[in-house]
Amino acid sequence: MADNFRVVIIHGAYGSPEENWLPWLAEELQKQGREVLIPSFPTPKGQSLSTWRTSFSRQVGDLDKNMILVGHSLGVGFILNLLEQSTSPVLGCFLVSAFVGLLGLPEFDLINASFISKEFDWKRIKANAGFVRVYNGDNDPYVPLERGREIAERLGVILTVIQGGGHINASAGYTRFPKLLSDLTDLMSKHKAS
Repeated sequence: MADNFRVVIIHGAYGSPEENWLPWLAEELQKQGREVLIPSFPTPKGQSLSTWRTSFSRQVGDLDKNMILVGHSLGVGFILNLLEQSTSPVLGCFLVSAFVGLLGLPEFDLINASFISKEFDWKRIKANAGFVRVYNGDNDPYVPLERGREIAERLGVILTVIQGGGHINASAGYTRFPKLLSDLTDLMSKHKAS
């Protein structure tokens, strides 16, 4: 019998629900009887924290204790904003190619600024994040490894370094991400939804 966990997978800037390992992960979780949502967000045209919040609210709703958030790249910054504003904690967060702060890449910094160019309330985020895993490639062409390490340290977890993982996207060979699936499945098997 399936439980009532909801896994919500958040794509990044210039991204979509159909790219990288997102559809593969959704399909694998659905085979386990899990409910999975991959909302679609406006990007790059119309991309801002407020338009993404509106999209999330319409497609997903409020955060709750039976929800697990998975974010890739800017999706991580969006998740941090959601957790900071939420009145309810989630069960867990899986943060892939994680970063906050501007990257010195104009085509990204301009549209990402409202998400990640700010001081975060890390104490509140940590209180709402539940179980956390952070994954970053050691040779990411966009995101320095230190950015992932900073988020892991702020949230009190160990950074999982993916050797040769690049931006952990399709161009780095990641149309599947078995480690992430295994960690997600492990978390859900240890908890009962309520």
